[in-house]
Amino acid sequence: MRVVVDLSRCEGYAQCAFLAPDAFRLHGEEALMYDPEPDDAVRDRVLRAAAACPVQAILVDRLESRRTPVEAARS
Repeated sequence: MRVVVDLSRCEGYAQCAFLAPDAFRLHGEEALMYDPEPDDAVRDRVLRAAAACPVQAILVDRLESRRTPVEAARS
């Protein structure tokens, strides 16, 4: 799983940090820190967090689906 947060869109509402604290944390009052490759064990929580983002700044995508078969074989 791969997570990308568009920090230019993020307004620091922090719903993601409450819903998936293993993947997202608010550092200070406004700085969002996140794990770009969280464990699949927290996948459901990350998806809920992405859906709850009021500005839709969180993109969740399976990394494997973006790689070509040749790239996947190399890993």
